[in-house]
Amino acid sequence: MSDNGPANEAIEFLANNPEVEAVDLLISDLNAVARGKRIERVNLKKVYTEGVNLPCSVFSMNILGDTIEECGLGLEVGEPDLVCKPVANTLHNASWQTRPSAQMLMSMYNKDGSPFHSDPRHILNSVYDKLKAMKLNPVVAVELEFYLFDKKRDAQGHIQAPISPKTGLRDKHTQVYSLDTLTEYSDFLEDISRICAEQNVPADTAVAECAPGQFEINLKHQADPVLACDNAILLKRIIKAVADKHGFDASFMAKPYGHEAGSGMHVHVSLYDEDDNNVFADEHNTYSKTLEHAIGGMLSLMPSSMALLCPNVNSYRRFQPEFYVATKQNWGVDNRTVALRIPSSSKNATRIEHRVSGADANPYLVMSVILASIHFGLVNKVEPASPASVGNAFNDNTPQLPTSFAFSLLEFAKGSPLTEYLGKEFSDIYLTAKQAELAQFESHITDLEVQWYLTNV
Repeated sequence: MSDNGPANEAIEFLANNPEVEAVDLLISDLNAVARGKRIERVNLKKVYTEGVNLPCSVFSMNILGDTIEECGLGLEVGEPDLVCKPVANTLHNASWQTRPSAQMLMSMYNKDGSPFHSDPRHILNSVYDKLKAMKLNPVVAVELEFYLFDKKRDAQGHIQAPISPKTGLRDKHTQVYSLDTLTEYSDFLEDISRICAEQNVPADTAVAECAPGQFEINLKHQADPVLACDNAILLKRIIKAVADKHGFDASFMAKPYGHEAGSGMHVHVSLYDEDDNNVFADEHNTYSKTLEHAIGGMLSLMPSSMALLCPNVNSYRRFQPEFYVATKQNWGVDNRTVALRIPSSSKNATRIEHRVSGADANPYLVMSVILASIHFGLVNKVEPASPASVGNAFNDNTPQLPTSFAFSLLEFAKGSPLTEYLGKEFSDIYLTAKQAELAQFESHITDLEVQWYLTNV
């Protein structure tokens, strides 16, 4: 290595991209909202050698960007700065920007150089380390659903489905897996694919979902769960930026329409040993005992996990059985009506599909929950209930999942092995921030309440 040390990446990038004028430095907050700073290219090398300062209160912000002072990271401690350092290999062109620009991910550190306790990326790293200590490595894939909307609202100010670039007509319905729909939006999807390649984001398949303007883009399986979540964060930013370029709004809101499907974030995970054997596979059976213990851990910690898997009031609007969103603590083989699905696959690809989290969740925290739950199940050899029978599992007799944000926060507040994995400092800050957000939401009177109750009671 040359004397330039960690700055080599910056020096090489700037030499290869002389047109780049500015760089966006991105850090993902509790809600997976990208916060950060924009710097001029002349300052990039300094960021690699010294980092860049941001207030640690970015990890106590609600969805509106307001600091929740009760978390203790703001005025109470003088709104201190901490240093943020680049995430290696995430510096790439951001070709959608009007001004020639690049972007890269950052993580926050304490003044002594240790990871800051409430940075979701560090939370995931700490959980991942526990599996690595068992000489096990997860291979994961993230699937993200989202909606496109017309930038114009209707006469009542409500969101509208997009107008098809091909037909010029407003979408009324999308047939799931429709290739015609993908063709209609091919320019949009091809731009996403092109920019993902520029950003080294391994986008795989695109799917038309079952609602007007709804799509799913899958990321390829990766043997590094932290990198997989980095790519999920970048993919969301790419989709929003490309949608804007094409005259649409893109949203990962869990349930934008009451009468249409919600948007989920499904995560596939398998587990490999030092010899690259999939320990979820079994030579003679559909799956191994190790997979059963992983399922047991995931089901056991699922109630306390819901506040992270479904982190907003709107998240719980998804939980309607007719829209293929699991409402019970159940699992099964090749069954999309359960929370944890074992897809049909070759032996070496035996895996678990986690189907509970919404697209509005923070990928780092969702992955932390999944890996912590697997670790808990393996260490404690947790035996799951029997898998759901083939067919509709929405009405089986397994326990109901928390189906409101308030109930989920109560479950999280009880404390559980999950909070030990996440760390007390992070868990307290997350709970405080989300309780404050819920209280603020519930202080508002909705138009529907006025319509129903003003003159009828």
